[in-house]
Amino acid sequence: MTTKKITLNAEKRKVIADQFQSFYEDKVKDKLIQAKEQYDLIREKAKEQMDKVVRFHQPQEDVDTIRRMIQKYNSSGGDLHHDNCFYVQSPIQKVDDEGREYTDNREINVRFDMGRQFARAYYRDEMKAKGLNPDYNLSINDDYSKRNPKYYNDESACNKFLGFNTSSNDDKSVITPKAKWENDFQLWVIGTSYCHSRQFKVDESTLNFFKMYVASADNVIKEHEQMYSYVEGKMQKVRLGLKSYRTFDQAKALADKVGVVLNETMLNESSSLALSIYSPENLASLLEDKEVLTRDQKIAIARQQMAQNSLN
Repeated sequence: MTTKKITLNAEKRKVIADQFQSFYEDKVKDKLIQAKEQYDLIREKAKEQMDKVVRFHQPQEDVDTIRRMIQKYNSSGGDLHHDNCFYVQSPIQKVDDEGREYTDNREINVRFDMGRQFARAYYRDEMKAKGLNPDYNLSINDDYSKRNPKYYNDESACNKFLGFNTSSNDDKSVITPKAKWENDFQLWVIGTSYCHSRQFKVDESTLNFFKMYVASADNVIKEHEQMYSYVEGKMQKVRLGLKSYRTFDQAKALADKVGVVLNETMLNESSSLALSIYSPENLASLLEDKEVLTRDQKIAIARQQMAQNSLN
């Protein structure tokens, strides 16, 4: 008696491709994790250092004086701004080609809020768990002619999660990553909201430290890009292979050679997912739970249901 071979369709190929994707991401994701951890450590030190720099140039008593003036004279009393963006500079004397001396005000922009590119890298795992695509911008490789409706949908969904797109209908009790970062570190500074209108002078050692802080943020972005490039390079070949395969056995042979864990149960979990999710027990749980389940959570419920069925 021969066992009937499992024929692949688009849904099954997607399940298999996801296994390969996870396999290759697991091989290189540690670099991104380490880059984030390194950034977090330097960020805490940078906050302490920036507080010292700003308060040296703008003592707290000066800030308090202007605040009292504003209370007394309104806008005529002066300007104060709660800022998380700072420019620091370290002047150095240089000589040009004609032998004339000039001052080079080496400066660097030190930010404690969160840019979109950095946010997609830092919160990649959290967005993936929500079924979002934080790699959408990397997928076009700077070729903006490739922006299609899916690209814009992915962009909108990611910006919504991160807090860059908001509306009056949003749940105000939910603190977005963007809001969290903006409120994490702010200093009262004398002046307007225009960050570049003030430069805080520092010595060369302090300037180099802040350069290291900025570089640590850039490194998070770089590791995200390199991770995507490595995985996508592999997945382009995998997807071409899967497209040509007709049966599960062919995909299983490839997985075994590469080292990817792949078995028929994974396909069964995918195809029976809807039935297991809406079993009486699980449906009751879903009705009580207001949170949107991620794909991994749904699969976990499916596995639990299948395990219970096998015991009955």
